[in-house]
Amino acid sequence: MTLDLRDPAVFEVLRTGRMDITGRMVDASNATLFGTVSLDGVDLRCVYKPVRGERPLWDFPDGTLAGREVGAFLVSQVSGLDVVPPTVLRDEAPFGPGMVQAWVSSGDESALTDPAGDLGDELDGDVTEETVQLVTESLVELCEPHEIPSGWLPVLRARDGAGDPVVLVHADDPQLRAMALFDVVVNNADRKGGHVIVAGDGGVYGVDHGLTLHSEPKLRTVLWGWVGDELGEEHTAVLKELRARLADSFADVLGAHVTRREVAAMRSRIDRLLAEPRFPGPDGHGPAIPWPAF
Repeated sequence: MTLDLRDPAVFEVLRTGRMDITGRMVDASNATLFGTVSLDGVDLRCVYKPVRGERPLWDFPDGTLAGREVGAFLVSQVSGLDVVPPTVLRDEAPFGPGMVQAWVSSGDESALTDPAGDLGDELDGDVTEETVQLVTESLVELCEPHEIPSGWLPVLRARDGAGDPVVLVHADDPQLRAMALFDVVVNNADRKGGHVIVAGDGGVYGVDHGLTLHSEPKLRTVLWGWVGDELGEEHTAVLKELRARLADSFADVLGAHVTRREVAAMRSRIDRLLAEPRFPGPDGHGPAIPWPAF
């Protein structure tokens, strides 16, 4: 039996289903495991990021990335932007507490059988030797200046390792535009091109939101193509609804995962967007694009 990602039963499976780990994600900076959760005949593929596998960062408190992933999902859900797959914080899991997120299928994936490295030693347990690599349709690309796809938006002009000119571009897609707004709201410090997934059903989802919801300006993204454009009535209405929810009980719900100061900072970001309803540009206080960009 399979479930639509928007089915409420997905959350019960993620929270309480039996979890089997089958491998690890290729090239993830933190421990990112792949597996299934099963409950009452329902099997869901999932991504599991144990807190104990998080690498310390100078600007984000240790052990908070899993909670930030959940907080980002809650903002996506409450706002109606729906750009993050269902995500829960789970205490009982093979390698301890961590974030568990429904796997979004691109419809074109390949599993490799290279060794899973020393992850089992790192987390004091066994991991099978399966690794997982994604091959997905991309909405973010690097191309030569004369090969920019029709209708795509340029973000950055640079030179590759050979010194040839290249352009970072992304599609002018309404779902991607919603994700760009979401990133501004949650202050996403790590929107790489590879964190944008086109699902097999045509939906566009963002993953890897551990570096979000900081109280200081941190926005680093490859989705700068709409800088200066008006948000439009639909997205302004989204912001107004989210702001109203933050004035009510949602602030406490979000506060279970981040600090009061970080919740207040998000309110301030929304207020600024409502006062000037346009996509902002880089603030000049740090890198505007994450590295690597993919």
